Amino acid sequence: MYKLYTRANSGGFVVEAALALAGVSFDQIDVPKGRLDQAFLDISPLNQVPVLILPDGRSMTESAAICILLAERHPEARLAPAASSPDRADFLRWMFFMSSVTYSADLRFFYAHRYTTDPRGVDAVKQAAVSEMDRSFAILDAALEGRDWLAGDRLSLADIYLVMLVAWHPEVAKVPTAWPNIERLWANLREHRVMKRLNASHDMWPA
Repeated sequence: MYKLYTRANSGGFVVEAALALAGVSFDQIDVPKGRLDQAFLDISPLNQVPVLILPDGRSMTESAAICILLAERHPEARLAPAASSPDRADFLRWMFFMSSVTYSADLRFFYAHRYTTDPRGVDAVKQAAVSEMDRSFAILDAALEGRDWLAGDRLSLADIYLVMLVAWHPEVAKVPTAWPNIERLWANLREHRVMKRLNASHDMWPA
C-alpha cells in the first residue's frame, strides 16, 4: 500500500488526485507546516511535501515525478498518454515545464525570504516571481488554444497539475480575463467529482 505525506493546499493535491483516479488505497499522513521532525527529514531532506512511500518502502519526492510514476504504474487509469502515444511528448513537456518554471515561481513568491540574503530584497523577489508565473501561464494558455486538454484528447495529470498551480496565483481573480483557455479547463475540472471532493479538504478554490 502507498503512504502519502501531505498537507492541505500543497503539491500533495495532484498526487491525491492521481491516487484517487487510479482507485488505489493509500494511507495519508498530514504534516504540519514548519514542523521540523528528523524522521520526516530522513525521507524529505528539504522538509517539503508531498512524499510518497512506495509499497516496497522506498520514498519519493517531487510531485511531478510522483505523478509520472503513478501514471506508469497504473496504466489502466489512463492518468497520462501511453508511452507509445504521440501525445506522451506533450505530457512530459508540460509536466517538466510546470515543475521547473511555474512551481518554482510559486515557491519564490510564497517563500521569498529563502531567495535573498537581503531582507530589503523580498518584495523584488516576489514581483519577479509573479512575472514568471504570468509568463508561464501565458505559454500554457497558448498551448490550450483550440483544444480541451494539454496532452491528447482526454484529461491527464498535466491538466490537474496546471489547475493546482493556477489556483495558487496571488492574483487569481484575473485568470478568466488573462488566460481564458486555462479558465475554460479549470471550469471543467471544478465540476469533476474527484476535484470537488479534494477541494473540500484542500480549499484550493471557492466551492
